[in-house]
Amino acid sequence: MTEPSGPTASTVRLTASTVRLTVAQALVRFLAAQHTERDGVRHRLIAGMWGVFGHGNVAGIGQALVDHADVMPYHQGRNEQAMVHAAVGYARQSGRLSAQAVTTSIGPGATNLVTGAALATINRLPVLLLPGDYFAAHVADPLLQQLEHPSAGDVSVNDTLRPVSRYFDRITRPEALIGSALDAMRVLTDPAETGAVTLALPQDVQAESHDWPVEFFAERVWRVRRPAPDPAELADAAAAIRRAARPLIVAGGGVRHSAAEDALRALADATGIPVAVTQAGKGVLRHDHPAEVGGIGHTGTAVADELARTADLVVGVGTRYTDFTTASGTLFQNPDVRFVNLNITAFDAHKLAAAPLVCDARTGLTALDGALAGHRVAAAYEAEYRAGKERWERVVEAAYRAADDSAVPSQTQVLGALDAVVDDTDVVINAAGSLPGDLHKLWRARSSRQYHVEYGYSCMGYEIPAAIGVRQAAPDVPVWALVGDGTYLMMPTEIVTAVQEELPIKVVLIQNHGYASIGGLSESVGAERFGTAYRRRAPDGSLTGEPLPVDLAANAASLGMDVLRPKTVAELREALRTARAATRPTCVYVETDPSAAAPGPEAWWDVPVAEVAARPAAVEARERYVREAARRRRPL
Repeated sequence: MTEPSGPTASTVRLTASTVRLTVAQALVRFLAAQHTERDGVRHRLIAGMWGVFGHGNVAGIGQALVDHADVMPYHQGRNEQAMVHAAVGYARQSGRLSAQAVTTSIGPGATNLVTGAALATINRLPVLLLPGDYFAAHVADPLLQQLEHPSAGDVSVNDTLRPVSRYFDRITRPEALIGSALDAMRVLTDPAETGAVTLALPQDVQAESHDWPVEFFAERVWRVRRPAPDPAELADAAAAIRRAARPLIVAGGGVRHSAAEDALRALADATGIPVAVTQAGKGVLRHDHPAEVGGIGHTGTAVADELARTADLVVGVGTRYTDFTTASGTLFQNPDVRFVNLNITAFDAHKLAAAPLVCDARTGLTALDGALAGHRVAAAYEAEYRAGKERWERVVEAAYRAADDSAVPSQTQVLGALDAVVDDTDVVINAAGSLPGDLHKLWRARSSRQYHVEYGYSCMGYEIPAAIGVRQAAPDVPVWALVGDGTYLMMPTEIVTAVQEELPIKVVLIQNHGYASIGGLSESVGAERFGTAYRRRAPDGSLTGEPLPVDLAANAASLGMDVLRPKTVAELREALRTARAATRPTCVYVETDPSAAAPGPEAWWDVPVAEVAARPAAVEARERYVREAARRRRPL
């Protein structure tokens, strides 16, 4: 066989059955040939690679990406954690059927991945991490940035990624890549196991060449399975629902990941069972569906939480039952309440001593619909929750409505203005602060993809890079990153990436001069808002009422965004319309009126309060805590 010509001629030698490539070149070429398939539709598995280069990946993966630029798109990031967030946003928007990889140097570049990896794994979203590592041959220890372990020579800082990865391996020999790469793809495409996958790549091994079997680079399709329910479990679940007088479905992110929205809607239409939604599940039914009663738990609606308190059967579908969903174990108060959990993982299906239904969400919901043919809840129960839904809609209207369009808007009025501007196609992204609670209670989700709130890890700084990833996955969709000032200060740097990639994301930057969410929590637990405000200090060291002279809008402009500065409700609406139509990255910067409070929590959340304290606020908070904690129940 003739030698190839062109830029790879010196590094590629072909025989009848092998290809000579470096480890990094082989990995990139392998990744470009991987695909997923579900329901007969094929997707590219690794759609591109994010990277920040330094020693540890510039001469390996970096060179390989130059060689294979025609098959592996590269995206330049500014912060390693943010690159993972962008990849997670991409994966979620792609329904977990397509993902991105992230490559970093050794040392701090690698450890910066840990937070993003934890977020991906907690939310069960696939991302491939390729951090550089120290020399496998140990020829130059200690390297720049190397953490030496005096009693374990095989430990590196990349081992911090082990507990937050669903699969981890260190490739210390070229031939080891084959098995590890296949295992990595298996985990990325497994709907029950997916999350962050890490292949640590020693920098010397990345550059080593090897004769690779050509079969390693053949196109490979990983079918995303839809396991069916066990017949006995299905029969038990259907019988429990038929016996229940006040059943309630709690829909989580598994409904979205399985593309089970139509199956859930069909079940709700046929049976009349109300559907409450977690943060990850919000939007799986449109907000105006008769059975959709809104968010559940600490940030839930009054109607959903009251239904949860009185339910005699809770059917969890694709939910992990976090403490926000269960109100830290205090929400489900009916002494006779029982649980049925439909989940693709047995681990989650058995929570709350439930009768498990271990299967794919769409397959399971369709089977349940068939098993319940002819069954419907009592008309009085439907009338009850629909009336509660109407009452809550009046709460939403009051929170969104501004009495004076010339006034400074409140945070909920910002949401109301945005609600009036978007349509079914827009994606709204948030992750931390007080906004997730307001959104869960108030946002009128029009589609499954529109509501993108990351609340498994609730990671400040997620929103802007995630917006970039979502826009990459959906190039024609308006994407909004909603951020408070505290979150913005955590990670604004990927604005530069949006500018470089010409991605017209929209950032709504809400300025209230502090950590509003934690300030409120601090006050409720007797810590008196300590350390939560951005305020000037007086000569005696006390904080004054004056905000710090910080101009975040100017910062966003300096990073390349077009910036709009509306002052009033009316100006805000116009600014949001302008931003939606913009073809460049655009920031709407708005100072809000913090005195206008959002609707309060409808259920408790457990944040332990000091048992003994000198200040009255903490003593009172402890008394409230003891009263609430006494309501906790553990189903058995």
